[in-house]
This record gives sequence, C-alpha cells and structure tokens, in this order.
Amino acid sequence: MGPIPRIRLSDRVIDAIETMIAEGPFAAGDRFYSENELAAKLEVSRSSVREAIRILEVTGRVFVRQGKGIYIAASAGEPSDPFAGWLKNNETSILDHFESRLILEPKTARLAAEKADAEACANIARAHAAFVANATTSDTPVLIRTDEMFHRRIAKATTNRTLDYLMRTMTKSLPEGWITSLNIPGRVLKTVAEHGNILAAIERRDPDEAERAMTLHLSNARDDIRASLEP
Repeated sequence: MGPIPRIRLSDRVIDAIETMIAEGPFAAGDRFYSENELAAKLEVSRSSVREAIRILEVTGRVFVRQGKGIYIAASAGEPSDPFAGWLKNNETSILDHFESRLILEPKTARLAAEKADAEACANIARAHAAFVANATTSDTPVLIRTDEMFHRRIAKATTNRTLDYLMRTMTKSLPEGWITSLNIPGRVLKTVAEHGNILAAIERRDPDEAERAMTLHLSNARDDIRASLEP
C-alpha cells in the first residue's frame, strides 16, 4: 500500500486501517499488525497510527492488550459497548488529562484575551466554525481534529512559544480527553456553546471571562465523563 496523501492524514489512516481489517485475513480475536508495521505499510508516522488505533479502539473495531499488541474486536453486530469498556479501562489517564488541562488552559485563555491580535482571533473563529459545521455529523475523527485545533489556536494566540508547544504536544501525544468527551452523548453540542463563549470573551479582550469560560468548559466535560463512569 502506497503513501497516504497528507490532506486530513489522520482520517485517511483510520480509513486505511479499516480497509486492512475488512480485506485482510483477520477474525475476531486475531492479533493485528503492530504500530511499527502499520506505520511502515502506510508510510506515516507512528503517532498518526497510534491516534488512529485509539479512535478505532473507542469505536470497537480493535482492542489493545498492553505489551502484547493490537487485536481485532468482535464484529459490530455482536452486543457490546466498546466505549464504556474503553472509558473504564482508561479512567485514570483521562481524569489526569483534564486535571492537567484545568491547570494550564484557563490561564492560557486569559493570556489569549490579553494578547490575541485580529488575525489570531480570526484563526480561533475559523477553528470554531469548522467544529460547528461538523457538530451534527457522526464523523468523530473530524470533530476531534477541529476541537484540538480550537484549543491549539488559543494557545498560539498567546504568542507564548512554550504554551503553544505544550498544547501541540498534548493534542498529538495525549488525545484521550478529546476522544472521550466527544463520545459522551450530548457533549458535542455543549462544546459548541462553550467554545462560542470562550471565543466571544477572547474577541472582547475580556481576560476574566475567557478564563472563567475555559474553566467551565473543561469542568463540564470532566463532569460529563465522570457521570458516564457511574454504574
């Protein structure tokens, strides 16, 4: 299989892996290719493969056994709730994710409201518009990408290179929080409203409200995840 075009690379990686599962000699419970093998076959980075595998695990196409590899999950027709199982297995890392973001991002939003110029505000607004445009679809990979982009552009608007680097690293290496929250029923539409409030505060150059709106957004997402973990 040749290299994948760079346009919407993560979506294409997911599609390519889905095709490999469907067309390959794999049955439920079989061990799949490793991350290294997939990266070599698709000629993409391991980080792109890792993100795709996480999304496919949430949607119930594969499951990962720590230290053992990637395995084909049961067929979609069998009764199961793959997201509930994934959520329970990753509870600690997901809550750690939001704890870290609640420390970092409200102050980042505050600084963005203080420093963002017209171009930076326009970039944040475009990311928000892209998320809104996809909010009624079931294309979770696109929603994850546009959600991450919204938060990255806020960090970039601070003109603080360290904050920009931290947010880019978090979205590339630790996507569990975005994957999780956007699979919670009703959270996508809540995110539309919450992102809109954050954007409006930054555009008004209102640091207090930007910080408050970001804190509320992340706290609400965390609380929705906690509620989903309750029996």
